[in-house]
Amino acid sequence: MPLPFLTADGAFDAQEEDVPLAHDDRDRWRRPYRPGPWRVAGSALLLLLAAFMLLATMIIAFAGTWPGAAVCLAAALSVIGTAVRMLMTGVWVSRSGLRRVGFFGARSVAWNDITEIRTVQQPVRWLGLPRTVQGQALTAACRDGVELPALLTDHNPDFLSRSEAFDRAADTVEAWAEEYRTVHAAA
Repeated sequence: MPLPFLTADGAFDAQEEDVPLAHDDRDRWRRPYRPGPWRVAGSALLLLLAAFMLLATMIIAFAGTWPGAAVCLAAALSVIGTAVRMLMTGVWVSRSGLRRVGFFGARSVAWNDITEIRTVQQPVRWLGLPRTVQGQALTAACRDGVELPALLTDHNPDFLSRSEAFDRAADTVEAWAEEYRTVHAAA
């Protein structure tokens, strides 16, 4: 079963120049980078926990305690949903704009509403925790003067200890912004 939220921009997966990729449609929302090892490891641990919870659900159901099995099943499904949502968080791009997906919600901004996207040095959160460290962040400013929260940081679960991957992802998002801001400005 293909998991489109795990695939990257296509630059990482291209094997031949002549063969178009199935996810090379610029109208689809896609992440311009791969999820980092911290995010994948956290989700894998949650899925392992959910497997044990589902096994416990089966044992409880065979014992004949249906309300307990229902509670255990609901808890396992919520852990699975949490793992999938953790994998989906990040920055997504398409021809229509930029989408910042968080754990509890998402915000989309059209390319023509973004005035600038740049990488800045600032205090950033370490692995999304309250502790801050000095690092790089990719920020975006909108036309109405509102600055979005940091889109990407070099200390988030996708890029911790992977500065080259952060630079490549930031450059990719900036390139998308340049390409589609000029397209929308000309239209």
